[in-house]
Amino acid sequence: MMVETITLGRFQHQRLDFKRWIPTFLTSYKTLLTFLWIAAFASVFLWQRNAVGGFLFFGRLPVKPMPRLRPVAFNLTDFGGVGDGVTVNTEAFERAIHAISKLGKRGGGQLNVPPGRWLTAPFNLTSHMTLFLAEDAVILGIQDEKYWPLMPPLPSYGYGREHIGPRYGSLIHGQNLKDIVITGHNGTINGQGQTWWKKYRQKLLNHTRGPLVQIMWSSDILITNITLRDSPFWTLHPYDCKNVTIKNVTILAPVFEAPNTDGIDPDSCEDMLIEDCYISVGDDAIAIKSGWDQYGIAYGKPSKNIMIRNLVVRSMVSAGVSIGSEMSGGVSNVTVENLLVWSSRRAVRIKTAPGRGGYVRHITYRNVTFDNVRVGIVIKTDYNEHPDGGFDPTALPILEDISFTTVHGQGVRVPVRISGSEEIPVRNVTFRDMSVGITYKKKHIFQCAFVEGRVIGTIFPAPCENFDRYNEQGQLVKRSASQNVTDIDYEI
Repeated sequence: MMVETITLGRFQHQRLDFKRWIPTFLTSYKTLLTFLWIAAFASVFLWQRNAVGGFLFFGRLPVKPMPRLRPVAFNLTDFGGVGDGVTVNTEAFERAIHAISKLGKRGGGQLNVPPGRWLTAPFNLTSHMTLFLAEDAVILGIQDEKYWPLMPPLPSYGYGREHIGPRYGSLIHGQNLKDIVITGHNGTINGQGQTWWKKYRQKLLNHTRGPLVQIMWSSDILITNITLRDSPFWTLHPYDCKNVTIKNVTILAPVFEAPNTDGIDPDSCEDMLIEDCYISVGDDAIAIKSGWDQYGIAYGKPSKNIMIRNLVVRSMVSAGVSIGSEMSGGVSNVTVENLLVWSSRRAVRIKTAPGRGGYVRHITYRNVTFDNVRVGIVIKTDYNEHPDGGFDPTALPILEDISFTTVHGQGVRVPVRISGSEEIPVRNVTFRDMSVGITYKKKHIFQCAFVEGRVIGTIFPAPCENFDRYNEQGQLVKRSASQNVTDIDYEI
């Protein structure tokens, strides 16, 4: 499928005899009003179309161009693929993708993976390519790490993440690409991560584990209607990419003893939509990142303009949706809406620390539901994990302009825990329309430290004393005595 931008509003301009046309036109009052209305609508439409690098933004929602079918399609079996779960198909994938790489000027090509179990070592995608997994098609990652190539550390991390030096590449990889589609009839990409997890726990690996799917420095990416499971490390990792849509994707890993199997990690990405997904993994379901300490500051690529909506997620170890802790390039303009987090340790979390630098700002959470969650909302400013001793402890992140509207749930121990600090205060936080059923009958279950903001209307449980109180009409009722009040209680 090739991404093709459809331009609306193309008109054939015809010369008009203005001397004859204008007097007749102005005599019609209704016609004049109609003309003015059309002109106003057209001006707004053109403004929206040209906003933010060609994206259409209605409430900060990126809309991808409409894809169409590729002109050429191949089957993996045409290149010697054998789907018996034993034969290694790396060369078959490489031959097929090489053939597609020659078709870019014709619109690219599609590689169909038929039903079967297709064992393979890592392989690279090409531009203008669709990888299509049929129903009951399973791409299996080979478990022996000697078949996984080593790559340089990510430039915004300066470190393999788990070990100094190079890192293992991903099972499906791409760099400097344009127009990539990974889709199908809910076929599966399975990283067979069990061996990796065991070796990691036993400290038998000398390099950082690789993601399941990683696409770097690329644009116009669509990933939809597939299942990703049992990644060795992070599952889906778009890195420094633009115009990314992830839709109708299921991501699975064991909720325990599957370390660092994040679901989706947008990393220094711009203009991204994640919607209609189910994620249950052994770490964060989603973790928005932008580099680590001094390396991320130097790389300087933020994650911004990200919409996350209509998700059901679970994380027994970490959080449903996280920002950070590697956020040194900055994170802004993120909307999370229509989110259900169930049977999880935390629901939504922002985490950072001295040395990160960067910022987290203009973050909106709307229509969020917690079901049996230990801690609902977490903002943590002392997540002190660093790549090396070269970070600058005076590089302090900025956290501001964060809103929570329509937050409901049941079975929650601590609904809110915002632990700012004197050096990293959390500013301009808003709560409105919140009612969360709690399981722990103790004071200070809405916990705060060094945070300032407002509560609009009545919320449950009652907020801490750090917030100004407003009524439903937005009128100030009570000013906070101090935003530095601290009542964090990690015992609950």
